[in-house]
Amino acid sequence: MTEHAFSDPERQAVYRAIAERRDMRHFIPGAVPDETLARLLMAAHQAPSVGLMQPWQFIRISNPALRQQLHALVEQERQRTAEALGERRDEFMRLKVEGIRECGELLVVALPAHREKHVFGRRTLPEMDLASASCAIQNLWLAARAEGLGMGWVSMFDPDALGQLLQIPSGGKAIAILCLGHVSAFYKKPMLEQEGWIQGRPLADFIHHNTWKDQDQ
Repeated sequence: MTEHAFSDPERQAVYRAIAERRDMRHFIPGAVPDETLARLLMAAHQAPSVGLMQPWQFIRISNPALRQQLHALVEQERQRTAEALGERRDEFMRLKVEGIRECGELLVVALPAHREKHVFGRRTLPEMDLASASCAIQNLWLAARAEGLGMGWVSMFDPDALGQLLQIPSGGKAIAILCLGHVSAFYKKPMLEQEGWIQGRPLADFIHHNTWKDQDQ
């Protein structure tokens, strides 16, 4: 064990937060205290970012009418997604895919405009701005779990329509609606597994040695 390692209880807490994090869709009433939200946003802001570009903007939705408009945008995309799924349409429509109206705190994460000026680490992989912002979201997610709060990442929306609604500058892009709040319990396993939509695959399916090997061979 390296001298830089955390203590055993501290390490266990980190791994527990990772293992028990869930994409939550069911919330119970209750506000998220401002001081707790501040800690969560600071955790997000401490995420790694390529070239230290920090490509994240957090828009806190506190207006009830605006929250309802966000819900309407998500519902429109939910209907379109259902149609695109064909024979699984009815099965999909029975799933709860967002908690916008029930969660205590609603955040939208957006990439800012003028990201092209950040070349360090992005010349051949410009999508590293999205990867960096995703790290911030994951930090927030894990911190929320440690605080006993649930969080769900909603991606069913038209980015252009949401950008217009929230007056995101041209060149910016909304990438996530985050539902944050109190829950009665955390799912024992991912909700989509719990509902029989899909089964997660084991780690062994994702590890290769030296070259990419087709797991079906």
